[in-house]
Amino acid sequence: MPMPSSRTVPALLAEQAARYPDHEALVAGPVRYTYATLRDEVRAFAKGLIALGFGKGSRIAILMGNKPEWVVADLAICSIGGIMVAVNTWVTTRELHYILKHSDADGLVVADRFLKYDYVAMLAEMEPHAESLPCLKTIIHVGAAGPKGSIAFADVFARGRPVPDAALASAEAAISPLDVTYLLYTSGSTSTPKGVQIQHFGLIENMWNIGERMHVTAEDRLWLVVSLYWGLGCENALFNMLTHGACTVLQEHFDAGEALAILESERCTLFYGTPNIAQALDEHPDRPKYDLSRLRSGGSTGSPEQFQRLIKLGVTEICHIYGLTETYGNCTVSDGRLDPPEKRYASVGRPLPGVDLRIVDPETFAPRGVGEPGEVQMKGYVTIGYYKDEDKNRASFTPDGYFRTGDLGFLDADGFLFFRGRLKEMIKTGGINVAPAEVEEILMAEPAVKVAYVVGVPDAVRDEIIGAVVVAEPGAEITEAQLMDRCRRELAAYKLPRAFRFVKEADLPLTTTGKVQKNRLAEFFQPAAAG
Repeated sequence: MPMPSSRTVPALLAEQAARYPDHEALVAGPVRYTYATLRDEVRAFAKGLIALGFGKGSRIAILMGNKPEWVVADLAICSIGGIMVAVNTWVTTRELHYILKHSDADGLVVADRFLKYDYVAMLAEMEPHAESLPCLKTIIHVGAAGPKGSIAFADVFARGRPVPDAALASAEAAISPLDVTYLLYTSGSTSTPKGVQIQHFGLIENMWNIGERMHVTAEDRLWLVVSLYWGLGCENALFNMLTHGACTVLQEHFDAGEALAILESERCTLFYGTPNIAQALDEHPDRPKYDLSRLRSGGSTGSPEQFQRLIKLGVTEICHIYGLTETYGNCTVSDGRLDPPEKRYASVGRPLPGVDLRIVDPETFAPRGVGEPGEVQMKGYVTIGYYKDEDKNRASFTPDGYFRTGDLGFLDADGFLFFRGRLKEMIKTGGINVAPAEVEEILMAEPAVKVAYVVGVPDAVRDEIIGAVVVAEPGAEITEAQLMDRCRRELAAYKLPRAFRFVKEADLPLTTTGKVQKNRLAEFFQPAAAG
């Protein structure tokens, strides 16, 4: 299968609708679009946006769960030369106001609510919008009712009917592959979120390369419960499928029982998800009732042990993915079919085509040798910069143009990248730096350990000591003495954990996207937690 020739989103939709007109492109419960009907729906909504006064450079935010309207609105915004601003569905009123204001959003497509979140009430708290959000002119609502003065999603189609095809064709023709079409906000755990600017061509080229590493074909069907607002959803997953003529099957929010039913009934072949999603599916009491034999590949993160759970679930060619929103989702991907088994999950794969990746000393930028850890830096499919934040842009790019990921890793002799944590997570104990991932690897080599996380714990003498948060395998017993014996055999004395906390997996603090919040693990070592 050749890579699509298109380098803009509307051109890609036209190309795939011509090549795969009857292939299903998007499924969400009873809603089903082929590539031909999806393009028709997107074009009809795009005309409505034009009728509402939107055009090239318009910034339109989307806030809702994984609904088909999310995808239609997204692709329509891209098709008029606009910029889609993705908003976290777990947003607070304060965060929503920040993103809408910082992005200069002049439009918002919003559901009335998502789970416990009442978006209509949040927007009401920001009234009057003319003062709090002066750029915001139009709100389009999905659901029974919307904010004051908003337009129903269905009404946008009606407004677009008088718009001639030539007007949309003109808008599409004015788009350059280098134009920014996505503004994705990273989840800032210690500061305000950063607006990552993503261009048309990269959404097509890099996502095609991701799919090739996963051996995706037009016959594949991806179960997508990962939130569309997240780069893994709207960058990686969605355009992986669109560039290959494959189908995206949406689940609005995660429920393990419902997910199992969708995986079987929709004959899904691809899995995108985090280790906690795989765990919930595997441990659900109804798991044996469902046939998941069509599952084959996809992308995830985690330890080799966590990947074994996915393989047990049936995803035998699952790929280990690594990247940031800033690097178009993924920049390295393992090949779950062809890579050597010993590297398939221990590493995060090799760089994708078009990715220039290097490992350097994080202070001097001197190159590191094979097997020597340093900062992961890259060129190629990388954001052009953060929106309205020149200070962060200067800090994030080297003088010779490499993006600083802030991640620690090393390359082996075959070019496989081994991720070793965030540079910020480096522990300085007694003046010596220790990489948490190295200690975690030794702890998880103990058969009774399911997962372990290592963090710095403040200490009056050593500045920090190494603390280990450990989850035991179900039914297994593990002691501090046992783990210390292994650590003493494998690690230098300054790398030894000085404090342990044994917890249940359910007690680990997670982000809204299912990742462990390592910046909160030190709370387990506070006096109240030690209890």
